[in-house]
Amino acid sequence: MLEYTLEAELYDLGYKAVCGVDEAGRGPLCGPVVAAACILPVGLVLPGLNDSKKLSEKKRDILFEQIKENAVAYCIASASVEEIDQLNILEATLLAMRRAIDGLSVKADFALIDGNIARDFPINAKAVISGDATSPSIAAASILAKVTRDRMCIELDAAYPQYGIAKHKGYGTKAHMQALREYGPSPIHRKQFVRFLEKEKHE
Repeated sequence: MLEYTLEAELYDLGYKAVCGVDEAGRGPLCGPVVAAACILPVGLVLPGLNDSKKLSEKKRDILFEQIKENAVAYCIASASVEEIDQLNILEATLLAMRRAIDGLSVKADFALIDGNIARDFPINAKAVISGDATSPSIAAASILAKVTRDRMCIELDAAYPQYGIAKHKGYGTKAHMQALREYGPSPIHRKQFVRFLEKEKHE
């Protein structure tokens, strides 16, 4: 079970509202990158709460609703394909995370950020490597972000069915790569991520 160790340490230091922040969709070839910020009541036990990647889709969906019902505050935000192309994926991810923090209905005064980079945030922040397997707040944010992005992919699949996005969620699977070579990239594909198509043309 995940422990509120990091959160409790910060509350002991005098912080009033600590949020966990995580993203989904840094690696895929298409679609937005999604981030979530979540403030949980310290000590809240949600059975099965863990890194979203370690959970089944069914379990994530159940926890998604439980987190929304029980959180002190949460916000889910994104950065678009255009912003990813313009900024690069790291900067777009940080932008989505800042938007999620800014959108909290209860303003956080400290953010625990999954990963190894925590810069340019509007409040004090700390990077936590493997945070989604350490902190309940980050794990909750990872589930909010992952479920939201997966549902976006189902909508993108309806608009661009030839790529099979509902199945692979935009990742560079063999089937996705074959579809890209056959149909070319769509408006929802990240230009920086599909440059290999141009390279292959010239080989």
